[in-house]
Amino acid sequence: MSHRFILEPYKGVASRHTCPECNHNRCFSRYIDIENVITFPEYVGRCDREQKCGYHFTPKDYFEQHPDRKERLQEQTSVAPRSYMPPPPTSYMDETLVEKSMSRYSENKLFQFLSSQLGESESLRLMKLYRVGTANHWQGSTVFWQTDVKGRVRTGKIMLYNSTNGRRIKEPHNHITWVHSLMNKEGFNLKQCFFGKHLLPTDNTKPVAIVESEKSALIASSYLPQYIWIASGGKNGCFREENLIILKDRNVVLFPDLGATDDWSAKISTMKRLGITVKLFDYLEKNATSEQRKNGFDIADFLLEMKQPQAILQSMIAKNPALKLLIKEFGLILIEKPIQPISKVKKKGFKL
Repeated sequence: MSHRFILEPYKGVASRHTCPECNHNRCFSRYIDIENVITFPEYVGRCDREQKCGYHFTPKDYFEQHPDRKERLQEQTSVAPRSYMPPPPTSYMDETLVEKSMSRYSENKLFQFLSSQLGESESLRLMKLYRVGTANHWQGSTVFWQTDVKGRVRTGKIMLYNSTNGRRIKEPHNHITWVHSLMNKEGFNLKQCFFGKHLLPTDNTKPVAIVESEKSALIASSYLPQYIWIASGGKNGCFREENLIILKDRNVVLFPDLGATDDWSAKISTMKRLGITVKLFDYLEKNATSEQRKNGFDIADFLLEMKQPQAILQSMIAKNPALKLLIKEFGLILIEKPIQPISKVKKKGFKL
């Protein structure tokens, strides 16, 4: 019965409502009955502001408060049993569309931010490696393509970032949408996968690190390449067994965002049952400042605070573009002091 009731798929701003708890607009997803028999009250749903609100009233909660309606539903089900229908095949994106998007990086706000931190060549390498493109939906927006191990693209998540601080643009509304929704493909059957999943077969011996956001996977991959970094796409995204099975017999480290540690801890038992060797990195949760908690820091934010010499140079170039010409004209080379592994940074005091 649980699979019968789902959160309303995103079909534009009209499908997102005002949260009954925090009263924010366009951040609340309501539950619907895919058989169109039950219509839930407007308060049955989940707020997308998981860290700052966390409201989630499920159909189970509703039926527990209204047992008479649950009995009525069971009666209807027993009278008219559903015939088994095999699930439709997974739908995929047109590869031509994907390849076309992987250009115009100079316009891409996220690429501009990454370049200021990591340098242009490293940022370009990461964008190509993870299959990240430039979208037309909002000027300078980024599209993260979800690519499976066979190179097939399930969908693309489009988001807009601030090129200066790397934060997502959430005003006057949350700038996030999906390619498959914008294309309005009839009968499109979406089955999401981990962002970066296509990288898993490249090295079966490397441990896998899971973060929540796609941007964090890119940044952490640059700082800590001894891991294969993938992203769940949300606090509860891609943690179903059908997605986790690809990690069987691998060593996995979970890097939850601040405030999500307990939720991710609860997923460990399922992962171990599937044959995954998993541990949780909770140093950030135990040692973060109040300001870092307020801003919802994750591992990538902490890594950026360590500021590589290359990032410092890029910040100087951003303030004075003539510096770039000077470096090129005289063939200047930045002599970098080897960056210590994060486990050796005493002032941070945490180990991986």
